[in-house]
Parts: sequence; structure tokens; C-alpha cells
Amino acid sequence: METNELIKALAADTRRSGAPLGQAWVLALVAAVLLAACVFFVLLGPRPDAGAALSTVRFVFKFLFTIALAVAALRLAIALSGPGGNWRAALPSMLVAPVLLLLSVLLELAAVPQASWLVRLVGTNSMVCLTFVPLIGLLPLGVLLLAMRHGAPVHATAAGAVSGLLAGGIAATFYAAHCPDDSPLFVAVWYPLAIAILTGLGALAGRFSLRW
Repeated sequence: METNELIKALAADTRRSGAPLGQAWVLALVAAVLLAACVFFVLLGPRPDAGAALSTVRFVFKFLFTIALAVAALRLAIALSGPGGNWRAALPSMLVAPVLLLLSVLLELAAVPQASWLVRLVGTNSMVCLTFVPLIGLLPLGVLLLAMRHGAPVHATAAGAVSGLLAGGIAATFYAAHCPDDSPLFVAVWYPLAIAILTGLGALAGRFSLRW
């Protein structure tokens, strides 16, 4: 028996005693979103003018970026969670969020004076972003790693990193409702840095907890 066939057989034996992998991911995703929501509303809550801000393109774009990232990361995470997953087919979807971000930055640079570029990039809440996106995403990351472990991934570190990326996308989506900095320049710098913290934590955790 070849190595890949052995891995698939062992993974199948593991799943027979528990919930199907698809069901495990649905439960994990629901739990991750609920946990992120609880932490968000306890620690931060939406900004006071969130309702009015929904009429502005910059505010809405933040959610387009974070949700696109989370959806692509979820697709890749599911593919990585099982030995037979075609993770390469999920890679092109990972380009959607960066392309959206790049286009929005270019439009922002064209729309605002050069003198205000640095001010918009630094913003007023950079340290809050770097602190609370990881805090909101920690519990979701733990749940997602459990779902990943249920599927017996072959590439432990990569699977953990993608779990962290997904947790970061979920956390950043909630944080965007609180963040007063709507400029794509701010989003392009600080959101990816905050999400990268969770991605790194996921990679580290996955390296040790997802090996089998």
C-alpha cells in the first residue's frame, strides 16, 4: 500500500468514530463566528456611527475584503483538512482579497492628496487593530484547529496557518465594525499585520497539534 493510500485509510478510520468532516466544519465555523461575536461585543462593540457609515464605500469595502479573505481561507482550510483534498484548486481564490485591496489602494491614492497619504495609512487605531483582531480570533482559532484535526491533515504547519488565516478573517470582519479608520491605506497595512499574527500562531499550533 502506498503512503497516500495508507493516510487516506487511516483518516477514514478516524472519521468513522466521529462526525463527518463536512459536518465538523459547519459546526466549527458556526462556533468560531459565535465566539468571535461574543468577544467582540464584550470587548469593543460597533462604532457609534456604524449605521451611517454603511452608506460610505470605504466602510463597506473593509467587509468585502475581510469576508473575501475568510471565504477563500475556509475553502483552502477544508481542502487541507483531509488527505484527499485538492488544495491546489483552492489557491486561485486566495488572490481575490489581495486584488480587491490593491485596487482600493490605487483608487485611494488617486482620490486623495499625496500630503494625506501617510496620515491615512497610520490612522488613529493601529495598535488597537493589532491588539484586538488577534484577541477576537484566538478562540475561533482553537475551534478551527479542532475541526482541522478531525480531518487528519497531511501538511500540519500549512493547515494550522490557514486555520489562523481563517480565524483572522473572521476576527477582522467583526473588528471592522468598530474600527474608525476606513481608508484602504490603513486597511492594507494594519489588517494584514493583525491577521498575520493569528496566521503565525496557527502555523505554530498546527505544527505540534495537527501531526499524527
